[in-house]
Amino acid sequence: MAESGPINSILIIRPSALGDVCRTVPVLASLRAAYPSARIDWVVQDDFVPAVAAHPALSNAIAFPRARLAGWWSSPAGFMGMCRWFRQLRQPRYDLVLDCQGLGRSALMAMATRAPRRVGLRTAREFAWLAYNRPVNIATGSQPVHTVDQMLSLLTAAEIPPVPDTTLHVADEPRDWWREQRASEGWPRGKYAVLSPTSRWLSKRWPIDRWVQLIIPLRERGFERLVVIGSPSEHEQVRQLFVQHKPSVRGMVDLVGRTSIAQTMAVIAEADLVIANDSAPLHMAVGFKRNIVALFGPTDPAEVGPYGREESVVRGYCPSAGESINFKNSKLGDSLMRFISTAAVLQKVDQVMNAAALREATWTPKLVPGGPLPEVVTDLRPRREAAS
Repeated sequence: MAESGPINSILIIRPSALGDVCRTVPVLASLRAAYPSARIDWVVQDDFVPAVAAHPALSNAIAFPRARLAGWWSSPAGFMGMCRWFRQLRQPRYDLVLDCQGLGRSALMAMATRAPRRVGLRTAREFAWLAYNRPVNIATGSQPVHTVDQMLSLLTAAEIPPVPDTTLHVADEPRDWWREQRASEGWPRGKYAVLSPTSRWLSKRWPIDRWVQLIIPLRERGFERLVVIGSPSEHEQVRQLFVQHKPSVRGMVDLVGRTSIAQTMAVIAEADLVIANDSAPLHMAVGFKRNIVALFGPTDPAEVGPYGREESVVRGYCPSAGESINFKNSKLGDSLMRFISTAAVLQKVDQVMNAAALREATWTPKLVPGGPLPEVVTDLRPRREAAS
């Protein structure tokens, strides 16, 4: 792509959804590794800006006001507002644009930049591929290609090596908020698990009565608190979780609808375990390198599961070869998620936590050339005895 000149400014287009925004971070990491001095901006839905704003590889987050500009085609004022917003994408004069969304709206954004290199998948929907002058083909085979790998494949058009780094970052303010919350409740260092039982789609929800059955076993496994998260509109989905557990069981923390996205990230970032349906908190947990148990039903974890964490998935129903399942089909209900038993989830919890304990026990410090050697303790007697 040298014929189009040097690359000094880059735009990533991935406005939504929140889980997909988190999964797009490896694209950002790859671009920064290849162009350490370039300006790298990201168009992201205004509600989701906190998911990426603290990432050190990002220069600017450009907020897309989706709600305010909804129905822009239906009124002159809305049309003019959208035109003004599109014009701001042209001002930085981007050298390279990657459309990681691949829909009609994101393609219009790519076109609006007038960038000399506009990259997207040749299979993008809603005729979005018409906006790209560097379309990319995905190698097809018998196995599905993970969403993260699909987006990383866009880098081939710019001859950029992929860096599959999913690491997320959260700002100091929400981290401090969460630590203050924990300290005020009397468990500043207590072991806790995050439960994310909600989903916009009923077909992705593990039945709430099964979540209820996890409470006592998780407490018996040493989790001092069980922190339940969700959006403000999801209170009804979790109500049973708080009214049906035995009064003797304590340690439930209800944060449903009470945290911002940045605060939710801070809660997940320090969790000892995250149990979640196919949802954004699951992908946040991957980004913060947390221990996870991922519950899947109609969606294929090979394509949309926790990236690089296949061993953490519990899927009770496995479609037959060639079977296609639409998770948006209301007739599914939670039927496929009901194939997952409570025993299977607890077994996976034990596997995940035991593996984490083993990694910690066998960890050895990395030596940096020219750096100090790690301290070696040879006297293992009690401190008082050693001093006598």
